[in-house]
Amino acid sequence: MSRIGALDLRDAVLDADSFRSWDTAPLVVGGSEEYQRELAAAAAKTGLDEAVLTGEGTVFGRRVALVACEFDFLAGSIGVAAAERITTAVARATAERLPLVASPSSGGTRMQEGTVAFLQMVKIAAAVELHKRAHLPYLVYLRHPTTGGVFASWGSLGHVTAAEPGALIGFLGPRVYEHLYGEPFPSGVQTAENLERHGVIDGVIPLEAVRRTLDRTLKVLADPPDSPPPPPDAAAVPDVPAWNSVLASRRPDRPGVGYLLRHGTTERVLLSGTGRGEDATTLLALARFGGQPAVVLGQQRVLGGMVGPAALREARRGMALAAGLKLPLVLVIDTAGPALTVEAEQDGLAGEIARCLADLVTLDTPTVSVLLGQGSGGPALAMVPADRVLAALHGWLAPLPPEGASAIVFRDTAHAPELAEAQGIRSADLLASGIVDAIVPERPDAADEPLAFTQRLSATIANELHALRSIPDAERLTARLARYRRIGL
Repeated sequence: MSRIGALDLRDAVLDADSFRSWDTAPLVVGGSEEYQRELAAAAAKTGLDEAVLTGEGTVFGRRVALVACEFDFLAGSIGVAAAERITTAVARATAERLPLVASPSSGGTRMQEGTVAFLQMVKIAAAVELHKRAHLPYLVYLRHPTTGGVFASWGSLGHVTAAEPGALIGFLGPRVYEHLYGEPFPSGVQTAENLERHGVIDGVIPLEAVRRTLDRTLKVLADPPDSPPPPPDAAAVPDVPAWNSVLASRRPDRPGVGYLLRHGTTERVLLSGTGRGEDATTLLALARFGGQPAVVLGQQRVLGGMVGPAALREARRGMALAAGLKLPLVLVIDTAGPALTVEAEQDGLAGEIARCLADLVTLDTPTVSVLLGQGSGGPALAMVPADRVLAALHGWLAPLPPEGASAIVFRDTAHAPELAEAQGIRSADLLASGIVDAIVPERPDAADEPLAFTQRLSATIANELHALRSIPDAERLTARLARYRRIGL
């Protein structure tokens, strides 16, 4: 396939005539006469003085820093001079508090410079990590091809990572594999599409859509919040039997987190793990609720709604993303319970629940949890302990589905309605016990009025996020820990 050049990438992403180069003359690196001839030939061929260009420009008027490789300059390989240019640019972006867009297209380490070039990936990775620790966005667009040490360092550190359609993306270059092992690398593995299917990258985006996607992403990650919409009118909570809520929560036409994102948010950017395999039970996205930016982490009722270890690892990625970018986190709970399989046990299901629970309750960013539907077992509990907890009228929370509790207590499932009532799992009981802060009405059932319900829920979330932003981090965390210390006392 044809390759996208660094200049083409720059011009496609940035506002017209906005680019300002940060590059100075590259360091003079020793080497053989043959290597010096190769450098001169690469410069003549590309019109560039190294395999990478750096600078700043604007995206719809918003300042960003840019680092882009040129594959036609010695296969985009990174030696000492290129690495120093990248590291300097990343550090400048950090100092000037700019979002950083990186677009590798590289075969990896520059072999002509040997091990010294290999070690350059360390300082690039360090600079990127310091940029991220400053809570600044680092966004990666992988171009064809990206392999080797570049993919295994700054190419894989993005808060959000997309790739060019059909791009060869992988750690071990296929030519190297074939020479080492005497057979071709299996086809279809090192492709952007396959990596997206396996959750390694967040999306596959053609060049012409990168600028629009980048704009949506930065509206969430970098732009200030707007004023929230008016909060919904308060309403009395009807006395609905717990079992009625359980049945309502299981309706196949009940709006879930996907519907909430489509109809209750703007600037949606779906991230990895959002539709395939076991981790499809967890959806991760960036979005705005009523002008309030947030990371959204939601459970989806697919594949029976059973949550396994991979889904919980995706949940932890969402928590880390929110913390790293200092963005609020919205968690949407809707699960029939944990995956009860041999594979889930061996893959550490219990440990992943524990780590999610510990990460969330101590997260140093505003958090809002929403009991949207079923809230069964450890995977539900792992997403509950937020600063504010909302519940749809028919949302519920229990250690087990009521049928499971009935099986333990009565050795049958016939007593499930009785156990649901006795355990206090419905939203009204959770409100009375201090587990839930507010109930979002359903009139009478979200499945019967999905759009109106979703708009009420979105407005409620927006107002909670707006209020939480005004509370200092330390004060908010102290209040959250005290809250969960008090429950049941």
